[in-house]
Amino acid sequence: MGTWSKDSQDEGQDCPICKGAGFVHPLLSSGQPDFSQVVPCQCVTRRLRTEKLGYLEKYSNIGPLSQLTFDNLSPKGKKGDANLQERFARVYEAAKAFADEPEGWLVFLGSSGCGKTHLTCAIVNHRLSLGKPAFYIGVADLLDHLRSAFSPTNDITYDELFEQVKNTPLLALDDLQVEASTSWAKEKLEQLLNHRFNARLATVITMDVSLEKLDDRLRSRLSESDFCQVHVIEQCLPPALEGLDGLQLELLRSMTFDTFDHKRLNLSLEQRQNLKQACHLAVDFANSPDGWLVFQGVNGCGKTHLAAAIANHLSEQGKPVFFVVVPDLLDHLRSSFSPDSKISYDEFLEKTKKSPVLILDDFGEQSATPWAQEKLYQLINYRYNARLPTVITTSLSLDEIETRISSRMVDPRLSLVFNIIAPDYRGDVKSTRRAKRY
Repeated sequence: MGTWSKDSQDEGQDCPICKGAGFVHPLLSSGQPDFSQVVPCQCVTRRLRTEKLGYLEKYSNIGPLSQLTFDNLSPKGKKGDANLQERFARVYEAAKAFADEPEGWLVFLGSSGCGKTHLTCAIVNHRLSLGKPAFYIGVADLLDHLRSAFSPTNDITYDELFEQVKNTPLLALDDLQVEASTSWAKEKLEQLLNHRFNARLATVITMDVSLEKLDDRLRSRLSESDFCQVHVIEQCLPPALEGLDGLQLELLRSMTFDTFDHKRLNLSLEQRQNLKQACHLAVDFANSPDGWLVFQGVNGCGKTHLAAAIANHLSEQGKPVFFVVVPDLLDHLRSSFSPDSKISYDEFLEKTKKSPVLILDDFGEQSATPWAQEKLYQLINYRYNARLPTVITTSLSLDEIETRISSRMVDPRLSLVFNIIAPDYRGDVKSTRRAKRY
């Protein structure tokens, strides 16, 4: 039997050291063979490594998705917007860190095409490259396989398949649907997630819905920040709403808490303190969106700036938010009646009503028509009953707003109404310009 050597040999040929036996004696520090031990030769080691990788790839169920790796995924994603690129970069780094040491649950939320499946497959493929087991499967395929496993002609029994998925060291569940098609499907998914959560098994999950749409049990699990990481890859808005999102406008993107000036020198002390308090309320809401926040005040007093700052803060944190100017919203609702519209009227209204955080800017005289009043009431009433976080800005007094709506705005159990008493800041700009001329 030969001694250990690091010399390589061609594939398919007997190792010149072990002469095809597959095992050798390792060398002592003196350079002499240690006849008390036998170890696999490099030819066997290499073959075993290849066989193990082949087994892991077959076990992983990754199939043609083996091409989706970190190497061919842009660290900044597909979006050209700098904020979206920065947010995706943070998710990318979190995925790479998880791939190196998978612990707990990693959840990706985002619309179709945002990159969440590529990230998931990249994690699985990285684990395979390290010689570690991982199992990838789409939820719809999993349920189909479980159903077919009841067939007596199936190669694997239902129990064998379910146990494999439940107990695999790393499970990647792609496209988890919140509303399962049948009670049986819902029960199976609950059993699976329950087991893995209680057993603290590493799991990657992708979904195309916001956290607010999850049932209470799953949402409570994902809220355990010491065990679960939840990343929103992009705003959970359908394409038809993305074009209406006011944050796409350059001026509104520049309205942040850092650029909000509550120390305007031409204001009285009371007005400056009022602006400072309004800013603190907006910051508190942005850090923890809950209930309603209504800003009243004349045009240019700063209420739109604060509303946009809330939206920009949430967006930078990767949290879904929909900022819309009310006249634009009503125009879009009217246009959705057209047969050429990319989204139906009912679908558009439902998406707006159920947005995780909705910011309605410039709620005003455009609600004067009966049709507009009815649509806005439907929107406000739904969010009131569902207790969904909402920000509203208006230049109207509460007496000028329809009673059905204003009564909900002033409900202290849900809403805080704050009147900004500062004048139009554009007067400051005009005064500054005149001062510079003289």
